[in-house]
Parts: sequence; C-alpha cells; structure tokens
Amino acid sequence: MIEQLIYLEGIDPVTLYGVNNILLDKIKSFFPKLKVVARGNEIRVYGDEGEIEKFDDLIHVLIEHLQKFNRLSENDIENLFAGELSREAKPDESSGVLVYGNHGKMISARTVNQKQLVEQYRKDDLLFAIGPAGTGKTYTAIALAVKAFKNKEVKKIILTRPAVEAGEHLGFLPGDVKEKLDPYLQPLYDALYDMIPIRKLKDYIVDGTIHIAPLAYMRGRTLDNAAVILDEAQNATTSQLKMFLTRMGKSAKFIVTGDITQIDLPDKGKSGLTYALKILKGIKGVSVIYFDERDIIRHKLVKLIVKAYDTENP
Repeated sequence: MIEQLIYLEGIDPVTLYGVNNILLDKIKSFFPKLKVVARGNEIRVYGDEGEIEKFDDLIHVLIEHLQKFNRLSENDIENLFAGELSREAKPDESSGVLVYGNHGKMISARTVNQKQLVEQYRKDDLLFAIGPAGTGKTYTAIALAVKAFKNKEVKKIILTRPAVEAGEHLGFLPGDVKEKLDPYLQPLYDALYDMIPIRKLKDYIVDGTIHIAPLAYMRGRTLDNAAVILDEAQNATTSQLKMFLTRMGKSAKFIVTGDITQIDLPDKGKSGLTYALKILKGIKGVSVIYFDERDIIRHKLVKLIVKAYDTENP
C-alpha cells in the first residue's frame, strides 16, 4: 500500500466535494479499494499504485471540467468514470459561448452589435464600444476579457473607470481608499461575479491577476499581456484618455466603453471619448462599434426610455 497527496489548484474544493461531500462520496464509490481522506485543498489517497493513478487521473479531469464550465454534477462524474464525459469544446466562435459562468451559465453575445464586438476583438487590439445604457457593451467586453484569460491568451485582466459622480455631490465618503472608491467600480465587480467563482475571484484580486481600479491609478503603468477595459469613458478628460491609451503594452487588448449621451464632467464639451473617436477614426487596428436601442437587454421599458430621450435630444 502506498500513499499519495493530491493538491487541488485553481478551484474551490467545495465545488469538487459538493454539499455535505455528496460529490466526493460519488467519486469514492468508484474506488472501493482506496482510502480517501480530503481536507481543504488536499486529498490523501491510500492503496494500490494502479488504482491511485486512475483516481488521480479522474480528479484532474474533474478539475479541468470545473475550470471550464464552473459546474459539476453526480451525472458528470458517472459519465466520466464510464469514459463518456462530454468533452464539450472550449467556448469559441463556433459555439457562440464566450465563457461558462457560475453554475454553468452560458454567456454569449446576444445582439447584432454585441456579436460585432466579439468579431472585431479577434481582429483589432483597440476597440471602442459606444452606446446607451443596458446594451451589454461592458458585460460583453468583460466576458471577452475573461475568455482570453481562461484561454491563456493574456495573463491578467485590468478593469478601470473614472471616479466621477453622476450628477450628485456625494461629499465625504467614510473608510479607506478602497471603500471610498468601490462604489464607482461595483458594476465591474458585478459582471465578474457572474463569470468567476467568488472565492477564486477574490484570490485573483489579492494576487493582482485581476486588477480593478480608478482610471487615475493607471498613470505610469505599462500594461503587457493583459485584457484591459476602460468603462464609462465619456467621463474621462482628453488628457486622461490619452494617458490610458498610451498604457498599451505588448500582447494587450484594450476595450473602451462609453455613452456619449451621459457625460457627467462639469464641462461636457471636454469629454476625452468624443475627442478620441474623432482623431482615431480610420487608424488601422482600431475599431468602433456603435450600440443602439436594439441591443438593450434590460427591462423592455429601457428601450422606450432611451428612444424617448434620443427623440427629445437628437
């Protein structure tokens, strides 16, 4: 009899073990000759070397499945042991799925312009996604970043937005710097919570693999091997947007999203986004995708609200 230690990396052990260890018990049921002891991220296995090798193979395929689809069921385990686990393709162009979110949620481009953003992302390194609220431009951009990260096309994800009050004077906010700024960045966190298990996301944020910060914090950095998204870019000044765009390093993909009808700067005429769209027009490697009310996927009234405002302020 030998002993082997298997260390679980890249997943939350609870997702592999299941509630009350129901999935772990299912795995154990296929290896009655082995003694399996699981504690946290470690599994100790005792028994015959050949059986342990089969167990180790099974665990690593299950980990791969969890990393790909963020879900695991007893049925998946049974199919795997029978040699029939569906080797679903990675989310790609042919499937239409960008990423598998939490609980196996399939996240894909749903509208014409969302699909165009996906298509242009394959071709160009700098993209502008312009349009009204609710069109999914930021959500799709973050899905593209998560997909690139999971496929190891980039090593990190950087999300940023200007810390500009939306027509309100919020005054002094209590807490440390992070607590003061997080309200401005919450929409970015919300999208990531849909796509990456919370425990893993926290680890990525702690080690800097995923960095979410106000635009001012980008100054002086060179962003290599990264998927970088600037959200609410209409609230960046000309100098801020220039600073951001010139952070682009090697093997980087930049997406800039914004709504030029919702500028919250004191001088609306000084939005860096409108200026950038004008001077960067026609440069090879730069794409601009305009979203409109047809792309709105929120409550049906949002389409009518956007249309009403556009009609009143053409």
